[in-house]
Amino acid sequence: MERIQFQVTPEQAKNDPYLREKIARELDLGNFHFSYKWVKRSVDARNKNIKINCVFEVFHGSEEVPKRPDVIPFIDVSSSNPIGIIGAGPAGIFAALEVISRGLKPVIFERGKDVRSRRRDLARINKESLVNLDSNYCFGEGGAGTYSDGKLYTRSKKRGDVMQALQTFVQFGADEDILVDSHPHIGTNKLPKIIVNMREHILKCGGEFNFDSRVSDIYTKDNKVSGIQLLDGREYRLNTLILATGHSARDIFELIHTKGWKLEAKPFALGVRVEHSQDLIDRIQYHGRLRDDYLPAASYSLVTQVEGRGVYSFCMCPGGIIAPCATNKNEVVTNGWSPSKRNNPFANSGIVVEIHPEDFIDYPNDPFVCLRFQQEVEKSCWEAAGKTQKVPAQRMIDFIDGVKSKKLPKTSYQPGLVSVDLNDVLPSLISSRLRKAFLDFGQKMKGYLTNDAILHATESRTSSPIKIPRRDDLQHPEVGGLFPCGEGAGYAGGIISAAIDGIKCARKIAELQH
Repeated sequence: MERIQFQVTPEQAKNDPYLREKIARELDLGNFHFSYKWVKRSVDARNKNIKINCVFEVFHGSEEVPKRPDVIPFIDVSSSNPIGIIGAGPAGIFAALEVISRGLKPVIFERGKDVRSRRRDLARINKESLVNLDSNYCFGEGGAGTYSDGKLYTRSKKRGDVMQALQTFVQFGADEDILVDSHPHIGTNKLPKIIVNMREHILKCGGEFNFDSRVSDIYTKDNKVSGIQLLDGREYRLNTLILATGHSARDIFELIHTKGWKLEAKPFALGVRVEHSQDLIDRIQYHGRLRDDYLPAASYSLVTQVEGRGVYSFCMCPGGIIAPCATNKNEVVTNGWSPSKRNNPFANSGIVVEIHPEDFIDYPNDPFVCLRFQQEVEKSCWEAAGKTQKVPAQRMIDFIDGVKSKKLPKTSYQPGLVSVDLNDVLPSLISSRLRKAFLDFGQKMKGYLTNDAILHATESRTSSPIKIPRRDDLQHPEVGGLFPCGEGAGYAGGIISAAIDGIKCARKIAELQH
């Protein structure tokens, strides 16, 4: 086997006979038999002659393209030591799968519903502005990523762990393209089935799932975990807990604080979700070329420094939709998602400003300073929208000029828009930086700065505003057997990094128990 890389046009990248001929020519293989597989694929759109960067592994003669082995084995753990896992998002599910591979039994407690049942609650928030506190875009099987895009980007440098997570998705039904594409994406339409397949594997191995099971208390004895109580009164005796509740489980932060266990305020980011037409983003990124079947819907990544703080694009969704992601009745929260084909007419992205605990006078005494700020902005947006799940919105240039938009077009945000001057809704430390950032982004992406772009407020659940500390052995410094994990504990920022942290916690538990 040898590896080869070269560039081709987008049309050539989808032409198997052409690729085979080029590989044979590049490696001087003549008429020798060979097989090949994609290793990496990315778009190079730095100039008008758009290219696809290709990396292949080539197998000569009788060598066969190796089959991808299952990374998650079947092991009967029904009689093994139970490991409690609170939360069935990517951190919790991947922790459960790794727990099984280490011969232990996962017992999962999820406050929300299974993926199929969640859909009815998502429909209610979209159509009727009714927020189910335990079943919404943030809570439920699969976590926030299940119905808010399924992007698999990560900045993690641990390529082995990243590949294990991606291969696990493939084992349970994801397209193998996610192992190849530089920006892998499953899609909200496909991810729920993959999550169901993972759950079924966990159950077949003897693990347990408990839905509609919000944890209301964590018991300890001699400063070690001894069990949990659920909101409905059920109790479970457990001495090991992976706490993977996600960035929006504020009641868990309150519980930990009430018990006197250490918490820390953590930086996060807050801003707006901006929607352009996808055709515009395509024309900008592809130098005027009309996108066709040979190119994906174009994305963008923007970052600048304004008044000493980073302002950047977050969770960019080509061909996507903006969703209402509130977890309480008196708040408005937005996020974005894309189907697998990314074929909707709009492109959206969070544009957010860094927030630090030092921004607030209560720092460093109050671990909730960033969370309280987050809550206040979300509530102000709810009030500005008429105390509904409609979103306060404004055209981009109108926002820069401080002018309330006279007329707003229909956007992908289903509950609807309310025209406001967002400068009156967002705190000045956010709005002033956003205005300057949009001007800068308009210089970096000619055409981005347009009054046809609509700002939706607020994009606020970028990451947890609170960190649950842990020692080198990944346990809470004051509570033995409690393993804070994933986004909600402050150790991840997306599906893949959360999955990796879940795996990491499960490995450490197995190590400590053997």
